[in-house]
Amino acid sequence: MKLSVLALDYDGTIARDGRASPEVLAAIREARARGIAMVLVTGRILSDLRRVFDEGDLFDAIVAENGAVLAFPNGRTRLLGRPAPRELLSELSERQIQYDLGQCVVEADAPTAPEILEVVRKLELPLTLTFNRSRVMVLPQGISKASGLREALNTLRLSLHNCIGIGDAENDYPLLEACEIGVAVSWGSKSLQKLADHVLHGGGPKAIADYIREVSSHSKLPPHRSNDRRILLGETAAGPVDTAIYGRNILISGDPRSGKSWITGLFCEQLLLEGYCLCVIDPEGDYATLESLPGLVVFGGDESPPRLSDVARALRHPDTSIVIDLSSLMHEEKLAYVGELLPTLASLRRSIGLPHWIIVDEAHYFLNEPEAAQCVDFKLAAYILITYRPSRLHPELSQSVETVLATPLTDAAEVLALTSLCGVEGAETAWGEVLGSLGIDEAAMLPRTPAEGDQPQRFTIAPRLTSHVRHRAKYLEVPMSEDCAFYFTCEGRNIGAPARTLKEFVRMQQRLPLEALAGHAKRGDFSRWIAKVFGDQPLAAAIRDVEKRFREGRVKKLANALIKPIRERYELAA
Repeated sequence: MKLSVLALDYDGTIARDGRASPEVLAAIREARARGIAMVLVTGRILSDLRRVFDEGDLFDAIVAENGAVLAFPNGRTRLLGRPAPRELLSELSERQIQYDLGQCVVEADAPTAPEILEVVRKLELPLTLTFNRSRVMVLPQGISKASGLREALNTLRLSLHNCIGIGDAENDYPLLEACEIGVAVSWGSKSLQKLADHVLHGGGPKAIADYIREVSSHSKLPPHRSNDRRILLGETAAGPVDTAIYGRNILISGDPRSGKSWITGLFCEQLLLEGYCLCVIDPEGDYATLESLPGLVVFGGDESPPRLSDVARALRHPDTSIVIDLSSLMHEEKLAYVGELLPTLASLRRSIGLPHWIIVDEAHYFLNEPEAAQCVDFKLAAYILITYRPSRLHPELSQSVETVLATPLTDAAEVLALTSLCGVEGAETAWGEVLGSLGIDEAAMLPRTPAEGDQPQRFTIAPRLTSHVRHRAKYLEVPMSEDCAFYFTCEGRNIGAPARTLKEFVRMQQRLPLEALAGHAKRGDFSRWIAKVFGDQPLAAAIRDVEKRFREGRVKKLANALIKPIRERYELAA
């Protein structure tokens, strides 16, 4: 992802003995000239900071008092916590505890902490104590450098996922944890260095200046040692299966209706809840249910897709993600729209760092021509590509993939394409057996390096938070092929016309007598058909439950019981 923000601690990081390093300030000016926002995040009282540092306008925002106060170059300030209670100050004075008072923080020498804590407990105040080397700060609960930085970036319409945070002391823990990359200086807290993604070695501010110049000369966030940001995929008997998400492209492949969009939705849910900004290109209307998650808006569907200018406007806010549902367009219209959309998204991300992730379903339609390489930003990466034809992806794009997942896959040519991609030529037969035998609730992670072996890692897919309705309009209205239709039978004879859509299936349920439905329900035919043809496992499970209750004699009106979950899930008209 793009580097858009640097968040810097003051004392012990860019300043020595209270004075900012001129060399660091010069590096900050150079970074700002490259379009990188700078935020100063300090435990100092704002008035005290201004007495020793008169170049605050170098920063797009200042987070002071350990997150309690925001200040901007135009002179506006904002208090994020309540001022210290009078009874606290009175009690401290009575006990002759020396303190400094800010707009919100109360600061004292660290050895007085036990007595201050006694006062807080005695008065039953919602306050916490935070240490900063030789000092202790008393602040309202929930206030930290992370909370202050988050509010500053919200105001600037920037994201923590595009931010590097640099600090030196114990009160910088929340800052480093909140930023996409947290950097600790080697001359600071040893404990903080254990937490950090990267440890900056050197003797002081000069090392900070060199680091600022180095990272700001590249558009992409730098590599780091931590691999903590991971997505849960599922589990095996040996334990959970997950994958790192930092700086990589992901390929998800499998047969049609094999669960590709289910596991893609699993990725999307977790990325959204982690605060990443997504743009999902949805050719068939598979991802509309993600709208139940915070910050996601669905465009298109029954309406025309959004103009590219509207897409850019929506994605200008880091807490907003979008799904672009193209299911109402003809195939040629989809190709033309996505052909313009992908370069727009790449350009937007180069400019503002958003969206963090770009998800392209049915990728073989849009990224198979030589021009495909011009539509994808290989340097910033973070694409999720979904396809049942990995062999048709542009070779340069395929080679950029670092994580490969497969749902049930039976096409020998596509298995061959995946073994070639993963560098295990000659394993087609073994891989075909594994991938072809996957259950509808299973997937496999394919090895991309020799250290990962040469066999797919099979696992059970983790549950989703949101419901998943595949191709809603398609399955309700568009007839399936005859070999996928449901044929109602009674005593070995076909009854009525075959059901080739869910609407026809419901209509036949209403017309046929009980004896024509009972045999199918006892054998579990209805749930198997929905699972196999539509790939809708939650609906199949609901129908399977109806069939079970019917076999146990607990369902009197079978047709009504079968129709109810279909109507609830697909919103059929009465």
